[in-house]
Amino acid sequence: MTPQQYVQDKAAKSGSSFYYAFLFLPPPRRAAITAFYAFCREVDDVVDEVSDPGVAATKLAWWRKEVAAAYGGTPTHPVMQALMPLAAEFGITAEHLQAVIEGCQTDLEQTRFLDYPGLQRYCHLVAGVVGEVAANIFGRREAATVQYAHRLGLAMQLTNIIRDVGDDARRGRIYLPVNELQQFGVKASELLQREAPWGYSDRFTALMQFQAARAHATYDEALALLPEADRQAQKPGLMMANIYRTLLREIEAQGFQVLHQRTSLTPLRKLWIAARTHLRGR
Repeated sequence: MTPQQYVQDKAAKSGSSFYYAFLFLPPPRRAAITAFYAFCREVDDVVDEVSDPGVAATKLAWWRKEVAAAYGGTPTHPVMQALMPLAAEFGITAEHLQAVIEGCQTDLEQTRFLDYPGLQRYCHLVAGVVGEVAANIFGRREAATVQYAHRLGLAMQLTNIIRDVGDDARRGRIYLPVNELQQFGVKASELLQREAPWGYSDRFTALMQFQAARAHATYDEALALLPEADRQAQKPGLMMANIYRTLLREIEAQGFQVLHQRTSLTPLRKLWIAARTHLRGR
């Protein structure tokens, strides 16, 4: 298997909404975003799939060294071998990749966030930086597009957090800010134990409505920041935004039943949303 086949397989098997946006890119840009996404999946899987924190930390340390070696001219992992020939052309720096690793390191060391500013710092590493790299790969002329990309990355990460409350709780993690749990009278133990009827309550619903309203506002802020000159090039990002926002609306329509299940859209529906966005340009 070639490095290019490896990253394509990694992206396709993920089932991610990102993959459907990649399909509409010209080959060089598609190759770059696929390799970068495969890198993000590799380091994220270290945290999600390795049960021993010590082993996971060792693996992340290995990835830090691999990134440094790759930018020094000696990549060994197929993901880095696929990415490096494209990195300079699309402005993908070692600092970008190290920031993503730092965000995953945060997942190992921190299972709570005291307030929203703290959560935003984490989201910057795991989503804002990813948005910036993606915007560079898609193509941009305006500096303001970077701010749009960071804001859109934050909105999508907030959507992930809402969707994954139950999955994260099973891993002992709560990304909803502690002071907001307190504001709505929701105890961390209720989320972690997920007791029948799955910890749902009017308090929990109010908390999640607050989270969803903030995510929607962040999508609106992001879209308002996108310069018209870059709108055509950034259509893949708009596809991802529409897929994620549809997912958020689906979760809302289901009454935030996120503790005992993980809401998702079918592949066909994701592809339809991506195609519709491609044709409409928004």
